[in-house]
This record gives sequence, structure tokens and C-alpha cells, in this order.
Amino acid sequence: MKKIILSAAAFMMLFSCQNDQTESAELTTNAITKRGCATQEVLAAQLAADPTLAVRMNQIEAFTQNAMLTGRIVNGKVEIPVVVNVLYNTADENISTAQIQSQIDILNDDFNGANSEYNSVPALFDGDKSNVGISFVLETINRKSTKKRSWGTRDVMKNGKRGGIDATSPDTKLNMWVCTIGGGILGYAQFPGGNSGTDGIAVDSKYFGLSGSTNAPYNLGRTATHEVGHWMNLRHIWGDATCGNDFVSDTPTHNTANYGIPAYPHYSTCAGNPVEMTMNYMDYTDDPGMYMFTNGQKSRMDAIFLSGGARAAFGI
Repeated sequence: MKKIILSAAAFMMLFSCQNDQTESAELTTNAITKRGCATQEVLAAQLAADPTLAVRMNQIEAFTQNAMLTGRIVNGKVEIPVVVNVLYNTADENISTAQIQSQIDILNDDFNGANSEYNSVPALFDGDKSNVGISFVLETINRKSTKKRSWGTRDVMKNGKRGGIDATSPDTKLNMWVCTIGGGILGYAQFPGGNSGTDGIAVDSKYFGLSGSTNAPYNLGRTATHEVGHWMNLRHIWGDATCGNDFVSDTPTHNTANYGIPAYPHYSTCAGNPVEMTMNYMDYTDDPGMYMFTNGQKSRMDAIFLSGGARAAFGI
């Protein structure tokens, strides 16, 4: 397992690296063959547009690392009010209230160790699996008909003046935008520290909640679980680099993203050849193949809700 030792210089390197943003403003919808999460690419574009974002995120990371060592949630329970913003061009995109509620139920199961697969975690990782203890309550559903057939990853769906739906009280509510994203992207999230007007997650309507067998293998609502993990400051488990670092000590070092449902045990070729935790929600496996967070990831998520944390306004 990894040790987390980060200097100030390391923080700056973490949030100053920028990848080319090649998404067009409106992406063409393609057939899905592999999970696509555009969170890291969106972050790169936001860093390029706002140099002060790196400073804010560095401060959040420093607070998080300290809180993971010293912070405790005592006599507190984080309950997240959720606003779902549905943008639809077709009847299929105007997903039902029942499908929306199914996604909230999935989040509550996944973040509270109540998912049916929780007891299937391999013995090697059984001591690491975590009941995160964060709950979600559906507060409002906003719907808007649009002529736009896909929205891309540039946050246009979050802008009422550009045909989308503005965020509702993003400092105290989790906003989810449900629409056709296009370009093979299932969803993306905004990390803590970004512009409040675009804060939240976006998920393609085909992969939101229990969306039916035709949308397998992404029909069990795990795209939103993955993206909410990012919204709560979790990185991809492979650290978005070969043998990278997700800044959590109890997740094994992964070569890169895993797809499908890898046979267990799946060994890394990184230092020590650890067994990869392919069933972690922050990998890229199919929905039936991801079913756990770790204690370290829980500590990282808890940190943002502590007094002084990036999402302290949600209250403990």
C-alpha cells in the first residue's frame, strides 16, 4: 500500500499539469465500448482558464491530507440534498422520476455499504472496505426541453443563458445534470475548489440510475457513484498516470484504468506487483464490477465536510 508524502512543490505539480482539451463544444454521440469519465480533462481545461484554481485546490489538498491524519467526524452525519436537472431533446432523455429516484437509492446503498455486492469484496481487501456513511436526499427535479442533441463537456448544460439549467444553491446542494453528453463520455464531475456556478456532476441520461438492460454494462447507476466520488475529492484509483498516486494510502498502485470485469486476482506490474483493487468505484470497470470504497477514501471524503473543509457548508 502507498504512503502519502506530499510537499508544497508536489501539490503545485499535481494541479499545474495541463492536458490538451480536444473536446468540441458539442460532441457527437458514439457507441460506448469502454467507460469514459471526462473529469480529469475538464479539470485540465478549468486550470488553463483560471490560474487561481490550482492555488485553491492546493490549499484543499493540504487541508485534506492534514484532516485525514487528525480530523474526526463526531456525532455528525452528512446528508446531501440533491437537485437533478434534466435536459431532454427526446422522450427517452426525459427520464422518469422513478429512474431518478433509483439513482438516489443506488448512491445511498453504495455510500453506506448496503449494495448487494458489498460482502463479495475479496478477503485481501475486506479489512479496507468502508461504509462511508454519507446519505443523499432527492430535493428537486428540474426539467427543460431543448433542441440540442448533445452537450459536450464544457459545462454548457449548466448555463441557463446557453440553453442549459443554472445550478441551484451549489454551496449547499449537489446539482446533477442529466442529458446526452456525447463523445463516448458517460459522465464527469467538478472537484472541490472550482467555480460554484458549475459545481456538481453531469451524467448521460442513458446511464443514470437503473436504466435498463439495453444500456448494459453501465445500467446499474455506478457512473453517478464514480462521479460523486470525484465531487467529494477522490481521484481515479490509478492516479491518472502509469503507476500514479490517488493520494489514498490503502488503495494498491494500479498500472492504469481497468475495463470490463477483470478476473481476480489482477496483478499490477508497478512496484511490488500488488493485486489491483479493480472493484473500487474509482476504477473504470463495468457497473457490476465496481462495488467498494476504502477506509482511506472515506477519510478523504470526510475531510471536505469538516469545519474549514471545501464543502463544510453541507454541515456536520
